[in-house]
Amino acid sequence: MIGMPARPPSHEDHRLQRRHSESIRSQHRSAAEEAAEADAKGRGEVHEYRIDLERLRFSPYFGRLSAVTQVVPQSGVGPIMHNRLTHSLKVSAVARVIAANLAARLSVHREHAAGRAAAGDEVGRTLAHLGGCDTIVAQAAAHAHDLGHPPFGHLGERVLDRLATTELGLDEGFEGNAQTFRILTTLDTLGLDFPGVNLTAAVRASVLKYPWTRGLWKGVEAEQMPVEDRPRGVGLDPARGAVKFSAYALEAEEMDEVRAAFPNLEHGAQTVDCAIMDLADDIAYAVHDLDDFVRAGVLQHAPVAGEFHAWLGDSGGFRDGRTADLDRQWRVPGVSLELLWRRARTKDPWIADREFFADAVDRISGELGDDLLTRPYDGGVEAERAVSSFTRRWIERLRSAVVVEAHPHVRGGHVHLEQRAWHEVLVLKFVHARFVLDLPDIAQAQRGQARVLEDLVRGFDAWLDDPHDHGRAPRRLLEWIDGTTQAVFDLRSRRPDLLTGDGGEAALRRQGRSRAILDYVASMTDQQALATHASITRG
Repeated sequence: MIGMPARPPSHEDHRLQRRHSESIRSQHRSAAEEAAEADAKGRGEVHEYRIDLERLRFSPYFGRLSAVTQVVPQSGVGPIMHNRLTHSLKVSAVARVIAANLAARLSVHREHAAGRAAAGDEVGRTLAHLGGCDTIVAQAAAHAHDLGHPPFGHLGERVLDRLATTELGLDEGFEGNAQTFRILTTLDTLGLDFPGVNLTAAVRASVLKYPWTRGLWKGVEAEQMPVEDRPRGVGLDPARGAVKFSAYALEAEEMDEVRAAFPNLEHGAQTVDCAIMDLADDIAYAVHDLDDFVRAGVLQHAPVAGEFHAWLGDSGGFRDGRTADLDRQWRVPGVSLELLWRRARTKDPWIADREFFADAVDRISGELGDDLLTRPYDGGVEAERAVSSFTRRWIERLRSAVVVEAHPHVRGGHVHLEQRAWHEVLVLKFVHARFVLDLPDIAQAQRGQARVLEDLVRGFDAWLDDPHDHGRAPRRLLEWIDGTTQAVFDLRSRRPDLLTGDGGEAALRRQGRSRAILDYVASMTDQQALATHASITRG
């Protein structure tokens, strides 16, 4: 109305904000939707989160995930293994159900607060205080959460991080979560005249699993803050800083900007939608990826059952053993589970409990070691039913065991699994680590994959040093070098406190070039990395 003062922006308005104004209509928005939203303005009912979800689905970085390893690479024969795309879709499905359950409680609270319902909901009130919960945002976070993974999964992440710090002069290294945020805000494009895909603040915040930079934790010794008092993912490495982090220095300001839309979060805590995505990721990894290993015959009954039975019966008397001695005997059945318990007790005393841990070991031993794995998977209908039934039961069990806290432990987050389910996910993930990732055949293949990435990074670095041929390097790589180098110098002028390492001009140029090399290699699929490696090393 003419003459009425402007309505002050609410936190909901801030969550809907995009970094750049758009003068061209999005391909994911119809004219009818624009008219409906224009009519809704002023009542705070506008939601553009579905547009964000569609932008992610249309992103080439999302499509690329279909050719990136999840845990075990696809061999070309035998059962189809999960890749990063199918994993992301399953994470999205789990996240949608968790978010819908919480959003229903938020709706009850809002109806009560508006005077339209007699009874309220305490969980809903907490969710409203924390910034709300939206099923579309949770799904968008799930779609986006693995965009930053380089070729060959977590192995590639470790290799690129090592090369970044030891050879490329990048103090921050490489981190898949930070790479995800960089893709969304800088590298991907809508074909318009600004970087990134211009998502709402809520969706950008929803991918910040570890909302800090690596440098923020540099120099923080254990004496100042022990590991059990640090947010999950920070780790204990004062020389390098945080082990896990969600933004490089170049994107740190935007990280702070989007988190400002959620002023009631505990320090370092995830948004509600981000926490839902993180839970769904854990559940999908713990359960859905397990059915891959059963179908492929990777998980064998004897070693799994032997490990679980030995721990439950304490057949080796290791429960009273010294941890240093057990570390040397980790192959002895039962010892690895005991070491898992001791690590959990040290890092997470706020929730770790020996009785809950024993119950989780007993349940998974019965359902996996003494049931599912006793019948070899032969591809038949009965075998498939057994695997699907196991998966369905566990997904339902875990996704319904969610707790919301207004003031949680620093390692727990506002939304986390209840104590029983937390221990069950811990043990299910142990099965992956102990009986799949440690297999010699997988380790041998990973040695070769690491060599591919090392040669690619070094090869592109050497190409750019060639005074006669550097101009023929891939066009996108050269453009990224120019843009990233300029961004580094701009950051030095604006926020020099965010930069780590040598701040001299030559070192900053090196940082810009090195970050662009990592961006380029990390954007490849597994097969593109192999083909490019063959081309650049053998011609």
